[in-house]
Amino acid sequence: MPGQVIAQANPPPDASLLPDSLLELGISLNTKDFLSPEELNAVRMFRRAADYIAAAMIFLNDNVLLEKTLTHDNIKPRLLGHWGTCPGLVMVYAHLNRIIRKTNLDALYVWDQVRHGAPAILSCLWLEDSMSKFLPEYTRDYPGLKKLISRFSAPGGFPSHINAETPGAIHEGGELGYALSVSFGAVMDNPDLVVACVVGDGEAETGPTATAWHGFKYIDPAESGAVLPIVHVNGFKISERTIFGVMDNKELIALFTGYGYQVRIIEDLDNLDNDLAASLEWALSEIKSIQTAARAGRPIVKPRWPVLILRTPKGLSGPKELRGELIEGSFHSHQVPLPGAKTDKEELQALQTWLSSYKPGELFETNGTPVAEVLSIVPEDTEKRLGMRRESYKGYIKLQTPQWDSLCAKKGTQESCMKAVGKFLKEVVKENPKTFRIFSPDELVSNKLDAALDDTGRNFQWDVASRGKGGRVIEILSEHTCQGMLQGYTITGRTGLFPSYEAFLGIVHTMMVQYSKFTKMASETNWRQPCGSLNYLETSTWARQEHNGFSHQNPSFIGAVLNLKPNFARVYLPPDANCFLSTISHCLRAKNYVNLMVGSKQPTPVWLNAEEADKHCVAGASVWKFASVDDGVNPDIVLVGIGVEVTFEVIAAAALLRTLVPALRVRVVNVTDLMILSASGSHPHALSDAAFDTLFTADRPIHFNYHGYPIELQGLLFGRRRLERISIEGYNEEGTTTSPFDMMLCNHTSRFHVAAAAIRGGALWNPKVTVVAHELESHVKHLAQKAREYILENGTDRDDIFATPVFDKND
Repeated sequence: MPGQVIAQANPPPDASLLPDSLLELGISLNTKDFLSPEELNAVRMFRRAADYIAAAMIFLNDNVLLEKTLTHDNIKPRLLGHWGTCPGLVMVYAHLNRIIRKTNLDALYVWDQVRHGAPAILSCLWLEDSMSKFLPEYTRDYPGLKKLISRFSAPGGFPSHINAETPGAIHEGGELGYALSVSFGAVMDNPDLVVACVVGDGEAETGPTATAWHGFKYIDPAESGAVLPIVHVNGFKISERTIFGVMDNKELIALFTGYGYQVRIIEDLDNLDNDLAASLEWALSEIKSIQTAARAGRPIVKPRWPVLILRTPKGLSGPKELRGELIEGSFHSHQVPLPGAKTDKEELQALQTWLSSYKPGELFETNGTPVAEVLSIVPEDTEKRLGMRRESYKGYIKLQTPQWDSLCAKKGTQESCMKAVGKFLKEVVKENPKTFRIFSPDELVSNKLDAALDDTGRNFQWDVASRGKGGRVIEILSEHTCQGMLQGYTITGRTGLFPSYEAFLGIVHTMMVQYSKFTKMASETNWRQPCGSLNYLETSTWARQEHNGFSHQNPSFIGAVLNLKPNFARVYLPPDANCFLSTISHCLRAKNYVNLMVGSKQPTPVWLNAEEADKHCVAGASVWKFASVDDGVNPDIVLVGIGVEVTFEVIAAAALLRTLVPALRVRVVNVTDLMILSASGSHPHALSDAAFDTLFTADRPIHFNYHGYPIELQGLLFGRRRLERISIEGYNEEGTTTSPFDMMLCNHTSRFHVAAAAIRGGALWNPKVTVVAHELESHVKHLAQKAREYILENGTDRDDIFATPVFDKND
């Protein structure tokens, strides 16, 4: 069965066994003649015009207003696009326009069907003349219309999916499921904004959407705007029915009522525009009531926000059938309903009949401009139009960051990087009470960032302990929802932070990539202004996840960021608390990047004072003279630490080597900005070949002790000269529930493994080391084995294993 077998168009769901009394929980409205005849006519004409353009965009390269009978030459050589969802998206757009013009509503329109409904949105943007503001070649006349239609899904034109080149868009829709959480993020701290978010019934099957329905429980109506979810139930995916499409009204009402919504089902196909108009105005009045109560100091406990469920046939107004196959109301309308129109006479005639049914001669003047009736529902205030909202393209508000150096720990002490960052975030919240939020998957305290909660709280509105208190922290145990909210908050102008256990950031890997694509395309437009960066704080790392075991040991998100376009990717592994303060202060101020900061939550040595940390972070790497022989001059071997715990092991190895083999000349380098290692010219931060040689020498062996997977470092270094002198150790997928030092041992990143690599490399250059190299390497391997035996016998590391190494200044 290659496709869904259906006996009728728009097949109804089977009746459920739930009691009919559930229907009483749904909202009933009197929708008859809700719109005046003039409004109804205007809405319908706008819909006809937009539907016509959307359909034409999929098929036509010429003759765009059917001035002549269609020929095969008028059809594009490649037919791309998704028709099935377009009529529903157009319908909502038209009705939002009417309400905005009537009431001056501040609204954004977000679509979880952006990967499917681009023609619908682009057609509406052209009709309301948002296109020409940002893309002057798309004028609201015949030449502009021809460009829009003929260049859709063609080289040099708009792609088949909405992206950052589309006015009004705040969501890259390649991956389904994030529109709802993005919408909730967008309305946070935007008290006057309503985001109408259309969630397709196919998209509603995704995991990210499943949790995002709860997003309103993190919206304080006193300080934030509102999301109006509109579930578009047209019944079909590519070749199968949807879950929501086979649920009857009782089941849908029960589901969404249980979530906490008031449910209004829109399904009167003979009276659809009145039904939708009445339902939208009801929903907006409910939102207003909830907000008014909260802002008057009388908040409603557990307010029931509205949700609209729009049941329409898939591909409404399209071809009914072809060669006995149902099209409208079936999966056949999902993409291109008449795929053979370029070569098949019957399909070309069907296309002619379909497009002619919209009567374009009634919708457009001879010069291609829409007739007055079509434009009569377009908002007169251009800044209110859905394609011109400033939040979508120029909403950035600069973050105020405190002086980080005042929070620095004393050099030589031990401090948790995350404890220090928590204190910094506490001050960030104070200075930015309405423009900064933390989105955390329920791990803020576990990750030792709890100082951030000293002067603020969580913003969980269904919890009496945090309701209505302006908390800056969103904690929800869904990385997907945190990611979506962070994106919506960031792209509409504010700044956020996403702290997480290292092992589980990979859950949002693909959406992070989607966002980076959006940022790339946004940077290539001449009208989108920069916005803040996506800031990830990765802790509870594999090196100190010995208690949770193998499942919690996974640094692969580093590689995910490394694979992004270099202009937008930044990965930092600060070696101590003071360097971390410098780094996070920089990242929160930076714009348009994906910033990944990796560090430990456990106390570790503070190697550098504030001034030294600042210089080190600006440089991205430096020679640590205190741990090097003769300040690192003329070394036999260069030892490099990248990451908190593995850098500690490098320092411990350097101290050990001073005792074991005084003749070995060691240079210790720490890298905090991973991108400097990239081949010269391949990344904005990449060291020149000359700078690389001054830091790591031109010819001496280099051993990297790296926090992530070794293959990542191999990829970064590819293109550097004399790679044969480099050895790398890092996380090698070895782990279990064990001691912290055992994690170093089993991944060959311990001080003993570093010392062994130093002896092997140094023996190639220093004859005094050469003659004892085998003996010394055997000795340090023996020390590693003895350390392992101690752990197995005692169930813990030696008490002094993580004592800060001390170097004799006279060495």
